[in-house]
Amino acid sequence: MNEMSYSILYYALPILGLIITGIAQAGISINYGKYKKVDAISRKSGREVARQILDKHNLRNVDVVEVSGNLTDHYDPTKKVVRLSTDIFEGTSIASVSVAAHECGHAIQDKESYAPMRVRSKLVPVVNFSTKIGYVVIMIGLAAGALKIATIGLILLLSMLVFQLVTLPVEFDASRRGKKELDELHILDSTEQNGAAKMLRAAAFTYVASVLSTLFQILRMALMVSSRRSNR
Repeated sequence: MNEMSYSILYYALPILGLIITGIAQAGISINYGKYKKVDAISRKSGREVARQILDKHNLRNVDVVEVSGNLTDHYDPTKKVVRLSTDIFEGTSIASVSVAAHECGHAIQDKESYAPMRVRSKLVPVVNFSTKIGYVVIMIGLAAGALKIATIGLILLLSMLVFQLVTLPVEFDASRRGKKELDELHILDSTEQNGAAKMLRAAAFTYVASVLSTLFQILRMALMVSSRRSNR
């Protein structure tokens, strides 16, 4: 790779990552903003829908609680809690019930020991460690001219990419399960189901964007290491 090609890629990769992430965030903001203004025909709140889905699957041990923030909704498998942000917890919109159903999809995955979810949980401590020191190891290796050390840093960063790749089937499957529950429990009619699908697809694309952004970051670091090696 000549110097000009290297320079173009080095600066283009982070910009491309920012563009993709921005598009993903705009997509979820637009769709969430649209469907949080449209009440579902059932008029049930996110809390009520979550409780109904969980009870249907004999998950009465899983609590549904309210948390602060915007779109901070998540399922905590360690404490068996579905946490819903205020707008989702109290809201009766298509967005509210869709997000609540999605998080319950994770609770159902947990009950059924869904393999990708188990793998993701086991990767958490590895990824937390690797991401903290990966970039540091690369910089130390480059500064010291020790490219083997820099390469170890790249390998550590790859764990973050693996984690995000495993996250994709977990999130897509949770959305599939959530939409199925909304249909079987007649919480949304056919038209509203289309709206829910659009919003959940937009949310899923944010995870795809995260994978691509991380990939571009790692490629950029790899270019730095490769450039140092070729200049030796």
